[in-house]
Amino acid sequence: MKSITDLGNLQGKRVLIRCDFNVPLDGDIITDDGRIRAALPTLDQLRAQGAKVVVMAHLGRPKGEVNPKYSLAPVAKRLGELLGTQVQLAADVVGPSAQATVAALPDGGVALLENVRFEPAEESKDDAERGALAAKYAALADVFVSDGFGVVHRKQASVYDVAKLLPSGAGFLVAKEVDVLKRLTQTPDRPYTVVLGGAKVADKLAVIDNLLKVADTLIVGGGMAYTFLKAQGYEVGQSLLDTEKIEVCAAYLAQAKAAGKTILLPIDTRIAASIDFAGRTASEVTVVGVDAIPADQQGADIGPATEALFADAIKSAATVFWNGPMGVFEIESLAQGTLAIAKALAESSAFSVVGGGDSAAAVRQLGFADSQFGHISTGGGASLEYLEGKELPGLAVLED
Repeated sequence: MKSITDLGNLQGKRVLIRCDFNVPLDGDIITDDGRIRAALPTLDQLRAQGAKVVVMAHLGRPKGEVNPKYSLAPVAKRLGELLGTQVQLAADVVGPSAQATVAALPDGGVALLENVRFEPAEESKDDAERGALAAKYAALADVFVSDGFGVVHRKQASVYDVAKLLPSGAGFLVAKEVDVLKRLTQTPDRPYTVVLGGAKVADKLAVIDNLLKVADTLIVGGGMAYTFLKAQGYEVGQSLLDTEKIEVCAAYLAQAKAAGKTILLPIDTRIAASIDFAGRTASEVTVVGVDAIPADQQGADIGPATEALFADAIKSAATVFWNGPMGVFEIESLAQGTLAIAKALAESSAFSVVGGGDSAAAVRQLGFADSQFGHISTGGGASLEYLEGKELPGLAVLED
């Protein structure tokens, strides 16, 4: 894979860089700027070389329509603060404002184009439509740098098509993410433990299938655990359940046993009669064994005995990959399991990787620093697809 170091002298060159600045917002306040901070090493390097830096990014899902709610204005402001310089935000993506903004850039200057997803062709399934938009992107620059790891699994104009039109390479963030994922899939130090959580078991089946070949222990928590528990014959009440995947989960349990691998499931669970996700509240939370979930209650977090079981497995591992919370971590009474996993990971001597998405948001929300883990990925979906063994278009296009 070609990298930024293969692009030669960038002094005075217009460098178009795709970043992933899809940050969470409360109004126009960024509540977690981790993804912006992750791009700083590459941006600092480009500025130090005297490049004219033109940043592309998206925010939310405006579905090809200009929507002020999804403007990158808060991102431009925060990026400028972090870089210590003014970041000019173009009023459009490839139109007159973008062209004028880029033309006015001094060497070492930084501009941000407006949300690329305001352009209908950005996410088009039609190659010609995406290609036409990519040509407009390419007209703004001399070289392209891909540094938005959270989008490299997308075949989109600003990720894939533009890289075919300009001399291109991976930024430091994408290169680091790929190095970490290669280590997880090809040369992990052992014992290697994978912790999977989150709501839907269907989202993780391909990951489980691939990781059972390389991991020694697979820990399953979160909403997806209840389908596995059902496969073992337990009643799960009103808990999340994917009835179509029960037999698949049973097959994975049998497959792991036959291969001498361990799949750890919850032995107790925190339950509640009702959960208000919007209001971030739950009815009274109690703890029961997984063999005693009442018919009118739902499991919403792992219990304390499971926390200890999972923590022991994590602390005895040499490599740990974690993706997905153990419960409804946004609600304090149902965040204990996720907190326990994060704490075990932070205290472990293992090479620990937090797999982006909700997991990254959870550890930061719960008060952990990025430095307490070996690596926090900026791309949950991209990480999972890589671990599934899929080819990621945004990486494949950078291969020499």
